[in-house]
Formats: sequence, C-alpha cells, structure tokens
Amino acid sequence: MERAFLEAVEDIKSEIVLREIVERLERRDIEGAIEALHIDEAAFRPLAEALRQAFNQGGALVIQNMPMLRDPLGGRVVLRWSGDTQRAEAIIREQSSALISGVTESVKDAAREKIADGFAKGQGSQHITLELVGRVSRVTGLRTGGILGLTPALARTVENARTALLGGDIDGMRHYLTLTRRDKRFDRTVRKALRDGTPITPDMVSKITGRLADSYVKLRGLHISKTETGRSVNSAQHEAYWQGLEKANRDPGLVTRKWRSASDRRVRHTHMVLNAQEVTGMDMPFQSPSGALMRYPGDDSLGAGANELIGCRCICQYDFDFAEAFARSRGR
Repeated sequence: MERAFLEAVEDIKSEIVLREIVERLERRDIEGAIEALHIDEAAFRPLAEALRQAFNQGGALVIQNMPMLRDPLGGRVVLRWSGDTQRAEAIIREQSSALISGVTESVKDAAREKIADGFAKGQGSQHITLELVGRVSRVTGLRTGGILGLTPALARTVENARTALLGGDIDGMRHYLTLTRRDKRFDRTVRKALRDGTPITPDMVSKITGRLADSYVKLRGLHISKTETGRSVNSAQHEAYWQGLEKANRDPGLVTRKWRSASDRRVRHTHMVLNAQEVTGMDMPFQSPSGALMRYPGDDSLGAGANELIGCRCICQYDFDFAEAFARSRGR
C-alpha cells in the first residue's frame, strides 16, 4: 500500500506539463493550475487495489486461523473466505472511496495553499510551479522535491523551513535542525549559516527543502499504509466472523468482542482506556472516552474521527460461547 501511494505520486509528477501550469498561474487562475496538475482519483487507483488486496488477504488469514466452527447439530462447518459477498463488497467500496477521495482532496488543498502563499510573497509563476512539482534530477531524470503528495500541514512545514533558511531566521533554522525527517547531510551547511548569521543560497535551500519534502512524501505513504492496512484487516476480520456465523447458523448475539491495544507508550490515551473493554454481539460498538463509536479498531462507519483512527495498531479479540449455545439447544 505504501508503494502504491508513492508510485501514484510519481505518476502524477511524470505527467505534468510545466508550461500549462505556468500559463494558468500567470493568469492568476488557481483552479485552472490545479486542474493542470491532473490530481484525480484515477491516479490513485493502485492504492484502492492495494487496499482491496489487504482486505482479502486479511479475511483469508483470519478464516485460516479461526477455531473450528460447528453447526447447532454438531456438524463441522467448512468455511472459506469470500470477498465478493454483498456486505464485503460494500465494506471495501466504502473504504476505498473514502481513502482515495481523502488523499486526492488533501493533495489539492496543499497545492492551493502553496499557490496562494507564493502569490502573497510575490513569487513568480515559474518559481511557484517548481516548488509545487519539484525539479528534474540530472541523475535519475525524475522530479524530486515539490509538495505534491503532502498534506497541507506537512507542506507548511516544508515552506516554513524554506522561508527560515532563505531569510536567515535564527529561530527558524534552529527549528529546522529539530525535524526528524530532515536530511542530516545538510546540517553542517545550516549550522555554518547559524554561526555566521547569514542566509543560505537559494539553490542550496531548494536542495535542502526538496529532500525534506521527499522524505515527508515517504512518511505520508508509511502513515497511510499503517492506518489503512490495520483498518482493512480489522474490517476483514469482522466480516470473516460474520461469514462463519452465518454458515454455521450460529447466533451472533453469543459472540463477545474485546478491544486489545498494543500496550506500549505509543498507544493513544483513549485506546488505553478502551483496552480490555468487552461488548456482546457483532454490532454493539465500543465507545471511546471521546464519545466515538467503533465496532472494531479503525472503524469509521459510525462517525469516528481521524484522532481515533490514524496509526491505530489495536486489534479486536472475538470469542464465541459454544457452551451457552449448547445449553440453549438442550433447553428447546
């Protein structure tokens, strides 16, 4: 999934015609320039396919390791994962649509913000375009740098670093040296500028911030991969148990589900509180201290926000009370 995101960004950059963007920017046509970047959902279709693969592989793995199910009469149930049921198709369709539209719009928003900021600073159309899409490397022939692929927040971090390095802003340059994703090979240059109290040349700043932007694109791909892989596998697990219960003709009300966090210092506070919380049935949601409702970690179908979802590593433990089922059958 991470690779699919990075390849999609690279494909967008490779199809760009600089002249088209520059001409639109010269007319102050921001939306026309955004259109010329060709940031559309089709460009991220490989990401949607990677999500579908994660969902199906997760479902198959869950069923492979699921305890043997028996029907109410004691017969063994042979269960195989099906990713083309109506419910499974709806899950992956909704997840793919939300992911792709979210990524596409955030990339466009970052580009709009960059263009508006460039105009506000009096930058020329050619300069703004290159800061958007990057410059062609003489070594690889590919575009490097540029903020395409970043969220608005990450793009602002790159722009703030650029402004500080160009202007010789002491506090800003010191802050740059705290960024964990910077290319440390440039630290000597930045520290020398700090000692001398001088700005860094524009060409060197372009190299420094270009490397920073490329690193952030990779970081975003990693974040998307972790978040969406976890979400797709957890949703596949939920669907797999539904398929098993239906085929075994078992009562979903006899299932208990328990939230399990990663139990380390990186777990968000709300999920620490959720750890070991137990609910009954397949549809009863867990409730976070924030008020968010989730049927499983990563579930946004009930309105949970990004603060509960991004980077979540929690899992859900499913248990079926066969003894209770047997007692019920004996009582009939």
